[in-house]
Amino acid sequence: MNKENRTVILWLLSGCALLFIMVVVGGITRLTNSGLSMTDWHLVTDTFPPMSEEKWSQAFEEYKKFPEYQKINIHNDFTLADYKFIYFWEWFHRFIGRIIGLVFIIPFVYFLITKKLDSATIKKCIILLGMGGFQGFLGWFMVKSGLIDNPDVSHFRLALHLTFAFITFAYTLWVALDLIYPNKSEIILPLRKLARIALVFLTIQIIYGGFVAGLNAGLIHNHWPLMSEGQLMHDSVILEKNSWFLRLTEGKSGVQFVHRTLAYVVVGLILFLYFRSKRYMLNNLQQKGLNILVVIVFLQFILGVFTLLLGVPMWLGLTHQMVAFLLLATMTFTLHRFSK
Repeated sequence: MNKENRTVILWLLSGCALLFIMVVVGGITRLTNSGLSMTDWHLVTDTFPPMSEEKWSQAFEEYKKFPEYQKINIHNDFTLADYKFIYFWEWFHRFIGRIIGLVFIIPFVYFLITKKLDSATIKKCIILLGMGGFQGFLGWFMVKSGLIDNPDVSHFRLALHLTFAFITFAYTLWVALDLIYPNKSEIILPLRKLARIALVFLTIQIIYGGFVAGLNAGLIHNHWPLMSEGQLMHDSVILEKNSWFLRLTEGKSGVQFVHRTLAYVVVGLILFLYFRSKRYMLNNLQQKGLNILVVIVFLQFILGVFTLLLGVPMWLGLTHQMVAFLLLATMTFTLHRFSK
């Protein structure tokens, strides 16, 4: 690590850590059905939750005007105390987003003024700034979809919001790795190609993880290795929708089937990458990256199976999402070591 870049690297890695925390809190927000509790968004006035009972009552009355309360919670003896609980998680999720913005912008300006960033890093950081702003927009775009008629957010928008958070994290880590390892390694083209393919399929799997979460598709077919009634592809996959595109993108059974299948594909690709690497002389970091990648992908696979079998308990669903983050981080590191 270049000592001159140490503060910049720590700044970028702290951004990675905050993004990880934000995704975890986002997972809790989703699993506790808290995402639609804040029915409006204001940059300044929503910085802190209501500070008096009167303000809480006003916010609760505003919430009652929207579909989630009118179609679901009105029938569940939903109280102000219940509302405060779900409000907290959505507020905390947005609050961390504000913190991330400050943690990025203020040091970025400081590093610009003190000329601690080279031109290449400046360009990458400007891209990161744009990605952060776009992620905020995607959050608003997602929540808006659940405030009109349907008391749930679009699973497409949820998956987009989630996946882009993962991508922003991966790119931030990549920029940090460029500074941590300024000396280039020998590029092993076949392994780099395989790692890129594995990353593409891992990204698609993350997208389908968002689909499963958005449709609550993990609450059905809680069997493994086959779906319900011992079927590889359950009959309901075909019955739910009238086209294969809709079956595999909007049907609960179809989305779960794809997510199950992609899990095997991702594990297979990473194992293929690992065993193919035995043909080459790897440096220490490349070998460590592959070793950790294999361990984490098996851990993630096992967590996915138990999450399904147990009907998605919150702690396990959240752990599954956290390990997905670690898997992407390790995949990014490994690809970086084969690319740079």
